Amino acid sequence: MGTESADVAVIGGGVAGMSTAARLQADGYSTVVLEQHHSVGGCAGYYERAGFRFDVGATTLVDFVPEGVGGQLLSAVGFEPPAIAIQDAYDVWLPDRTVTLYHDQADWDTERRAKLGDDQRHIAFYEFIDDLSARLWRLTRTDIKMPIQGVGDLVRNARAVGLRDLPLVRYLRWTMADAMRAHDVYDDRPLRAVVSMLVEDTVHATLDDAPLLNAVLGMTIRRTGLGRATGGMYGFWNSFVDQYAAIGGRVETGRTVTSVTGSSGDFRVDSAAGPVHAEQVVSTVPVPVTRNLASTVVGDRLDDYCSMLRANEGSALVLFLGVPAAAVEGRERTHHQILQDYDEPLGNGNNMFVSVSAPGDDLSAPDGHRAVMLSTHCAVEPWQDLNKPVYEEQKEAAREQLLAGGRTVYPELGTDPVVSEMATPVTYEQFTNRPRGAVGGYKQTRANANQGAVPQDIGVEGFYLAGDTTWPGLGTVACVKGSKIAADHVRS
Repeated sequence: MGTESADVAVIGGGVAGMSTAARLQADGYSTVVLEQHHSVGGCAGYYERAGFRFDVGATTLVDFVPEGVGGQLLSAVGFEPPAIAIQDAYDVWLPDRTVTLYHDQADWDTERRAKLGDDQRHIAFYEFIDDLSARLWRLTRTDIKMPIQGVGDLVRNARAVGLRDLPLVRYLRWTMADAMRAHDVYDDRPLRAVVSMLVEDTVHATLDDAPLLNAVLGMTIRRTGLGRATGGMYGFWNSFVDQYAAIGGRVETGRTVTSVTGSSGDFRVDSAAGPVHAEQVVSTVPVPVTRNLASTVVGDRLDDYCSMLRANEGSALVLFLGVPAAAVEGRERTHHQILQDYDEPLGNGNNMFVSVSAPGDDLSAPDGHRAVMLSTHCAVEPWQDLNKPVYEEQKEAAREQLLAGGRTVYPELGTDPVVSEMATPVTYEQFTNRPRGAVGGYKQTRANANQGAVPQDIGVEGFYLAGDTTWPGLGTVACVKGSKIAADHVRS
């Protein structure tokens, strides 16, 4: 077996890993991506079953418009994506009303006034969120970097923010609950429910814990464009990998990294298939996994971050259904978010997503069928150390909870499925090696986000981090954003 080598070895072929590798390969570095699964994508990947292709986590691409974070990535590496249909809206089903979240800002303003309140308090709150959102998305698309680790970062951010947006700094200590109380709308139950659902879905935290700036970005992602590629994540990643290979990049799937040793200019990345020697390494797997793989490289630099992540971890429950098309017909939209009870905590089916493949998308489902993903957040702890009978009982209860929620929208859903498979934190730990099955990034709070977040540079020359456990955190757009910072470190 010959010795493999590359300028940069990237561990993990998720959004962050593939984005980082493509950026560097396009800049003239030789790169190799080492991915343990048979396909890339990570938490925004896919799997195949009985002719269906299911998105395992993320079902949409955020900000993959020409001026957006995703669009900037594609432009920087010279890639053409498959056809991406921007969702014009999706429906939020509350116990007593349905609210349509429109991509078009004027349509959304009309809808929220009609469904969520239109007195002076509400209007002032809407205007506050709209202004903050516009400013923050503009900044997200610039060269901003967190956490600030030196004078260079301070200068970089000052240039990105500029004088007109400098007042945003005063909101760094606010939570979303602070903003709602300041506008006297916190006690409005339907509005609070919608905001809570959107914040939990994107920041994974409660209104009292979610940092205001992060929460505003999360709850307004639809204004940037939620896109679904033809064939879902399968279609997107097949296209991306083909173009990455065309510029000389290498993806080694089915290759589980077992250790990283060495130092800058002479790293060794080991797996069962043999070592890869690289001048630099970017690890995009979760920070606790990175610490274990590269213990002699990182020392104790990640210990405190691992403790922080453990205290703020979360996971997901997902039901994958392959169904006859008739089971999901009759609705204008293919994406829905459902709250079953105002008074119950969010998660475990109370705040869930229903995502259905588009009609005619024969990459996602066989002719006459559709692929359906039902998903919700959950805590990690209740799924630990269960014996098999208890686990199976708990898993079946979760399945029925998701199915009941999905039938809010599609009454015949799941009555005659071709495929019906349930994923829990146990599933994610088994198939992703994520400790305790924690997926999707950690719950963001004022203590662990932004200036308190895990940086891409931990002080080891030639060894950098990216991915959903580093700044700016969870979600596809965050991983794309972080990939640029990691690539910048490699180039410096």
